[in-house]
Amino acid sequence: MATKKKTKKTVKGAAHLKVVDSAISSINDVAAAATKAVAATEKEYKKLTKTAKSMNKKRASLMKKAKIATNRMKKDASAANKKAVSVIKKDIAAIKKELAKHKSVKSVVSEELATLKSASKRAIAYAKVVAGADKVLNKPKKKKRKKKAAI
Repeated sequence: MATKKKTKKTVKGAAHLKVVDSAISSINDVAAAATKAVAATEKEYKKLTKTAKSMNKKRASLMKKAKIATNRMKKDASAANKKAVSVIKKDIAAIKKELAKHKSVKSVVSEELATLKSASKRAIAYAKVVAGADKVLNKPKKKKRKKKAAI
């Protein structure tokens, strides 16, 4: 039995150029997508931070109200004063639950934002380097002047 020799086909220059161009375009696409993702996630993170801040303000004001209502109840232990204290404490408990849920969501978004920022930073850096290298490589060749013949 005769074995056939495997011949390796050489890849043409045009195919190489096509592969390089597609790689450059995909790194640019990744950089653009990463920038958009960072912007969207930062927007969400800022929204969550703003919400947490308002919840904490509301909780602080309810704590003050609870203190005032408790002091009022100590002076006069009527049913209305007791009810006011219990309503305020229920509101505080509800806000604490919301804050706990909110905190977990915010931590997840924070981790995602950190990951996206690092990925975006890398993609943008790679895109800049590739663009710079492309610029250097695509410079037109300088024409050399012919020296005048010495007589």
